Amino acid sequence: MSRERYPWWLGPAAIGGAAIVQVLGRTWRIDQQDDAEYLAAARGGERFLYYFWHSRLLPLVFTHRREGIAVLVSQHRDGELITRLSEVMGFTTARGSSTRGGGTGIREMIRHARNGRHLAITPDGPRGPAEELKDGLVYLASRLQRRVVPIATASSSAWAARSWDRFRVPHAFARVCISHGAPVLVPQNLDAHGVSVVQQSLQRTVADLTRRVRVRAGEAA
Repeated sequence: MSRERYPWWLGPAAIGGAAIVQVLGRTWRIDQQDDAEYLAAARGGERFLYYFWHSRLLPLVFTHRREGIAVLVSQHRDGELITRLSEVMGFTTARGSSTRGGGTGIREMIRHARNGRHLAITPDGPRGPAEELKDGLVYLASRLQRRVVPIATASSSAWAARSWDRFRVPHAFARVCISHGAPVLVPQNLDAHGVSVVQQSLQRTVADLTRRVRVRAGEAA
């Protein structure tokens, strides 16, 4: 579906949404604590494939704005608003997912990687199940031989949407904790069993990191 066939109000809504995120983000008390190996590699210019749960991505839209990171966004209709908002915030987007247009999205992400961009994926999106990592991340990391970095966010207080993942919007003036975990290199040429093993390992890693960040933020269950 071409952009011309989307509702006219999507453009203004994206601009308004981006403005709200920036105003809200400036009130947050951000506490970022990152893995030492990740920090050293980032300072050295290494490019990563970031992954994080869909419900916890909003703080990262603020903290990583205007860094030119390429983000994989669903081809579902609601993905168009996310695409436009992300682009207003300074991200590059690729359209596709593990459930619709995945092949196209992966090809776009590979192209962005070859152009030297960081990549970012929500591996439980776009429709869940929530916090269940799908194998697209493993495939892309194995193909690119680019290290993956889990990111976790949590906040002292937040509004949770009535969506499949309970998407979280930290309240104004909330303490927002963020952690980038240790980089992991996914082996090449994995068979089905190998993909499953790595998939489960990456899921445990981001789940454990999220639990620790939630404790640090004092986030309620």
